[in-house]
Amino acid sequence: MSRQGPVTKDTSTIAIGLMQIRVGVSATHIAAPTPALSSSDSIGALASTKFVGNTDWYKLESGFPLIEDYTVPIREGAALECAFKELTPYNMALANGIDPSGSYADVHSGEIVLGGRVAPAYLRVEGVYTYPNGSNTMTFVFPRAQVSANVETDFTSEDSAAVTVMFESKNATSDVSGGNAIWDDKPLGAIQWA
Repeated sequence: MSRQGPVTKDTSTIAIGLMQIRVGVSATHIAAPTPALSSSDSIGALASTKFVGNTDWYKLESGFPLIEDYTVPIREGAALECAFKELTPYNMALANGIDPSGSYADVHSGEIVLGGRVAPAYLRVEGVYTYPNGSNTMTFVFPRAQVSANVETDFTSEDSAAVTVMFESKNATSDVSGGNAIWDDKPLGAIQWA
């Protein structure tokens, strides 16, 4: 007897587990249309990872009673949200919107200044998900992103602390300073499979 309902078409496409979040300098990699960061750019162990694609919609209604005639997107955004477990100066600098590429290499030495925040640095962020088969990947490429986070660190008696960070993709087209024409038809980046 044949099965009914939503039967699996390809088991190699099922997602289980977390992405690896890689962070680099936006200006250095802005001209790379495909994943440009390596596993050495990873922010380390994570408690959670999530892609968020936000869209605000305009709905045209007419008649009485009103009936929807048309829907069109009026605002679009993309973000990667993660909670990192490794409390290093590098990761805490990221959470505070600081470009950590220069001064935060030591994992147990450094300082994050509190107060006087400015606009977050532009970063290249890639969320690399490796499927359970170990060979296929899905990569979220944000060529020009900023961190948006209210930094909270919960220290508990029986679990590791995890700091939540939101990497928000920003316009990477040639229209903006720091952008590139290769992103003109995909201003917030892309999701790429390999």
